[in-house]
Amino acid sequence: MVKIRLTRVGKKGQPSYRIVVVDSRAKRDGAYIENIGYYNPLTEPAEMKIKEDRALYWLSQGAQPSQSVRQLFTKNGIMERFIESKKAKK
Repeated sequence: MVKIRLTRVGKKGQPSYRIVVVDSRAKRDGAYIENIGYYNPLTEPAEMKIKEDRALYWLSQGAQPSQSVRQLFTKNGIMERFIESKKAKK
Protein backbone atom coordinates (compact mmCIF):
# COMPACT_ATOMS: atom_id res chain seq x y z
CA MET A 1 0.00 0.00 0.00
CA VAL A 2 1.23 3.49 -0.83
CA LYS A 3 1.00 6.19 1.84
CA ILE A 4 1.58 9.93 1.96
CA ARG A 5 3.30 10.82 5.20
CA LEU A 6 5.85 13.07 6.89
CA THR A 7 9.54 12.29 7.14
CA ARG A 8 11.62 14.25 9.60
CA VAL A 9 14.62 16.35 8.61
CA GLY A 10 16.50 19.06 10.50
CA LYS A 11 18.68 19.31 13.56
CA LYS A 12 17.92 17.95 17.01
CA GLY A 13 15.26 20.15 18.60
CA GLN A 14 14.52 21.91 15.31
CA PRO A 15 12.27 19.56 13.35
CA SER A 16 11.23 20.18 9.79
CA TYR A 17 9.34 17.68 7.67
CA ARG A 18 9.12 16.56 4.07
CA ILE A 19 5.79 15.35 2.71
CA VAL A 20 6.61 12.16 0.83
CA VAL A 21 4.90 9.33 -1.01
CA VAL A 22 6.23 6.05 0.37
CA ASP A 23 5.54 2.33 0.55
CA SER A 24 3.79 1.70 3.87
CA ARG A 25 6.41 -0.90 4.88
CA ALA A 26 9.31 1.59 4.67
CA LYS A 27 10.88 3.18 7.74
CA ARG A 28 9.87 6.70 8.79
CA ASP A 29 13.02 8.24 7.33
CA GLY A 30 13.63 5.50 4.75
CA ALA A 31 13.51 5.55 0.98
CA TYR A 32 10.55 7.28 -0.62
CA ILE A 33 8.91 7.28 -4.05
CA GLU A 34 8.43 11.04 -4.44
CA ASN A 35 8.87 14.21 -2.40
CA ILE A 36 5.76 16.36 -2.86
CA GLY A 37 6.37 19.18 -0.37
CA TYR A 38 7.63 20.33 3.01
CA TYR A 39 6.27 21.55 6.34
CA ASN A 40 8.08 23.67 8.95
CA PRO A 41 6.06 23.96 12.18
CA LEU A 42 8.61 26.20 13.94
CA THR A 43 7.96 29.36 11.95
CA GLU A 44 5.04 31.61 12.84
CA PRO A 45 2.76 30.97 10.98
CA ALA A 46 3.82 27.42 10.11
CA GLU A 47 5.39 27.30 6.65
CA MET A 48 4.30 24.63 4.18
CA LYS A 49 4.55 24.11 0.46
CA ILE A 50 2.77 21.26 -1.30
CA LYS A 51 2.80 20.37 -4.98
CA GLU A 52 -0.98 20.22 -5.35
CA ASP A 53 -1.02 18.53 -8.74
CA ARG A 54 1.22 15.69 -7.51
CA ALA A 55 -0.74 15.32 -4.27
CA LEU A 56 -4.01 15.06 -6.20
CA TYR A 57 -2.41 12.57 -8.60
CA TRP A 58 -1.26 10.27 -5.79
CA LEU A 59 -4.60 10.52 -4.00
CA SER A 60 -6.34 9.54 -7.24
CA GLN A 61 -4.00 6.54 -7.53
CA GLY A 62 -5.14 5.30 -4.11
CA ALA A 63 -2.40 6.61 -1.82
CA GLN A 64 -3.60 6.97 1.78
CA PRO A 65 -2.52 10.14 3.66
CA SER A 66 -1.50 9.84 7.30
CA GLN A 67 -3.61 11.71 9.85
CA SER A 68 -1.16 14.63 10.07
CA VAL A 69 -0.83 14.91 6.28
CA ARG A 70 -4.63 14.75 5.92
CA GLN A 71 -4.88 17.77 8.28
CA LEU A 72 -2.29 19.68 6.21
CA PHE A 73 -4.14 18.82 2.99
CA THR A 74 -7.43 19.97 4.55
CA LYS A 75 -5.83 23.28 5.58
CA ASN A 76 -4.66 23.86 2.01
CA GLY A 77 -7.94 22.74 0.44
CA ILE A 78 -6.42 19.76 -1.34
CA MET A 79 -8.78 17.20 0.22
CA GLU A 80 -11.78 19.32 -0.79
CA ARG A 81 -10.55 19.48 -4.41
CA PHE A 82 -9.93 15.73 -4.40
CA ILE A 83 -13.48 14.99 -3.17
CA GLU A 84 -14.94 17.39 -5.76
CA SER A 85 -12.96 15.72 -8.56
CA LYS A 86 -14.22 12.29 -7.43
CA LYS A 87 -17.81 13.54 -7.52
CA ALA A 88 -17.30 15.10 -10.96
CA LYS A 89 -16.07 11.78 -12.39
CA LYS A 90 -19.26 10.03 -11.25
